[in-house]
Amino acid sequence: TGSAGRATELLRRHPRAAAEAMEGFGVAEAAAAHGVPVLEVRAISNTVGPRDRAAWRIGEALDALAGAFRDLPPALATWKGPST
Repeated sequence: TGSAGRATELLRRHPRAAAEAMEGFGVAEAAAAHGVPVLEVRAISNTVGPRDRAAWRIGEALDALAGAFRDLPPALATWKGPST
């Protein structure tokens, strides 16, 4: 986000959003264009707003990702695919 003004604008445009994530968009678009399933696993390390790296919680985010990757294989093994 980078600034309070940008955060305000994003919140106005997307009032129900819980997080922002831009990095996986290109991968998801390319996968969709080629009919390839894609899954993005993310953890949140900081809030939207002015950039304050001192407030980022990188260690906690990495721990959350580690937990997600431990739980992911059994979840995928029982997944039936998207409902149509």
